[in-house]
Amino acid sequence: MMKFFSLLLLLVSVPATSAQFELEVQQLAPNVYALVGELEQRSDANLANNATFGVVVTEAGVVLIDSGGSYRGAGQIAQTLKNITDKPVVQVINSGGQDHRWLGNGYFKQQGARIITSAAALADQKSRATDQMLALQNFLTADNLKGTEPLFAEESFEESTSLQFGGVTFELQRVGPAHTPGDVLVWLPQQRIAFAGDVVYVERMLGVGSMSNSGHWLQAFERLAALQPEWVVPGHGHAVSLAQARADTYDYLIFLREAAGKMIDEGLGMERVGEIDQSRFSYLRVYEQIKGRNAQQVYSEMEWE
Repeated sequence: MMKFFSLLLLLVSVPATSAQFELEVQQLAPNVYALVGELEQRSDANLANNATFGVVVTEAGVVLIDSGGSYRGAGQIAQTLKNITDKPVVQVINSGGQDHRWLGNGYFKQQGARIITSAAALADQKSRATDQMLALQNFLTADNLKGTEPLFAEESFEESTSLQFGGVTFELQRVGPAHTPGDVLVWLPQQRIAFAGDVVYVERMLGVGSMSNSGHWLQAFERLAALQPEWVVPGHGHAVSLAQARADTYDYLIFLREAAGKMIDEGLGMERVGEIDQSRFSYLRVYEQIKGRNAQQVYSEMEWE
């Protein structure tokens, strides 16, 4: 199945008034898609949709994994969906607490969709909503911020749950803390496709933030790997094989933790983390912008382990 669809990539046009950057539609199986956003920073051009989103078209309607980074970003997703199906979005799954996972909830709620996430992700969203909205003001104009309001899921689960829509099974597992405290893995057992959210970054360097847990992030990836998915849909970048997901995410985290751990063991202070040679991963986008911060954060975290 993976080989059959591996070359089926469609560019979907979005009106220039919505955004300059277009979402790319990558079909993975019949009725299963990844919507691939920009790999760079949030901007007016991408409406804060600098992430990858998931779409599963069922007989009962569309299940959307992640709702976009703004109200207008959600509108861009909806416009893109019109090129795939005329069915409405009936269920939104937020895969975590990062802004582009959930700040488009209000748009789809108005369309009648129900929204679900993990209890830990819900708590994370609530705790960071104000800061995320303030941050968006640095990236989007007031016009492109219109309509964006924090709207939280009305359903949540603790560790795992299963949903059935139109003959399709969705298994949801809370695997965070990883990139964020409540990261959710969405598994389609029939299609053997995993929507990994921010547990996986490909093509661009992952970000280790103050809310991240790099040690547990490795365990989250290992839970994903145990499923042996045919496709992995990352939080950023195109859907890929498990091997590529491992190379761009797991291997980088292992490398960074080993390098930081060695510095700590040798009694070297955080001011020396810039000496870590991360050039092995320089092929990843935003490498120069984010490598130093990642090293500092991992060092700081490991000092207290």
